[in-house]
Amino acid sequence: MPTKGALFDFSGTLFRIESVRSWLAATLAERGVSVDATAFERYAAELEAFGALPGGPGPRRMPGELAEGWAHRDESAELHRAVYTGLARQVPLPDEGLYDALYDRHLSPDAWRPYPDATEVLAGLREAGVRIGVVSNIGWDLRPVFRAHGLDRYVDAYVLSFEHGVQKPDARLFHTACTLLGQDPADVVMVGDNRDADGGAAALGCEVRFVRHLPVRERPSGLLELGLTEKVA
Repeated sequence: MPTKGALFDFSGTLFRIESVRSWLAATLAERGVSVDATAFERYAAELEAFGALPGGPGPRRMPGELAEGWAHRDESAELHRAVYTGLARQVPLPDEGLYDALYDRHLSPDAWRPYPDATEVLAGLREAGVRIGVVSNIGWDLRPVFRAHGLDRYVDAYVLSFEHGVQKPDARLFHTACTLLGQDPADVVMVGDNRDADGGAAALGCEVRFVRHLPVRERPSGLLELGLTEKVA
């Protein structure tokens, strides 16, 4: 069957969040907080260990009081902020305002970079008449990121977990996306980086393809290599 619709995950698939060090440095600068090099490296290492950067490395240490919220963090904006600022608060930072400022920094389009081949792949699919959707487990509106980086023009529908109160791999998110695209799931391919979450689309009959969640410089052509435009109508 030819592909008539394509669904994409956001973080780790089309875009990648900045590094923990870049995230921390930008937030400190914005708040006007100065720390010495030793303290900076300690803060960065501890924030990374607790998985405090949304879209960054997952927690290596999970506080018991946040475990339940972590499992459902992408189901509401309020819970998403509470969990991630809670993880950041495990690290004693020199300014109380930094915890919310760190969270707010990751909402900025400046904190995200598209993978080098994202534009080429999305443009190629659009030119071939394929309808395109974004299906993301996320606790905030990512549309401004797509607009700022010029990719919104290729997207026909966004299905974001916090707007629906359910997370991937729940098939309802993929079903909603296929419906918005006006396509039968059997004619739709889902592209993601998480085999558990993104693999949920297979339950509807979607083809599922995976890319590796790597830094931008280490994955220059991961999307192109999938050959998505080879099966278009």
